[in-house]
Amino acid sequence: MVYHLGDGRWWDADAGRWGDGWGRRIRIVAEADILRRVRRTRVVLAAAHRDHDTSNNADANLAAFCQRCHMIHDRPEHQRRRWRTLFRRKALGDLFGGPYA
Repeated sequence: MVYHLGDGRWWDADAGRWGDGWGRRIRIVAEADILRRVRRTRVVLAAAHRDHDTSNNADANLAAFCQRCHMIHDRPEHQRRRWRTLFRRKALGDLFGGPYA
């Protein structure tokens, strides 16, 4: 369970301090309504491949990330695959159906 403010700031109970979305220490200015804004969320861990190669299951290549961090880690790979899919789809459309309108 993680306590957070909903904007990427979360409570690190082990260190006894607040952290940002990247795990860096931050200071929270004393706000009157801070306790009303704190939420509790169950974190689910996901296994991530550090080199994005799903066939490489060596222990050194695997990492346990929360789902948010896993998506941030995979963002460049997802963007590359999205571009490749759209490029291939457009090429097939040009080949069989003519140019797009």
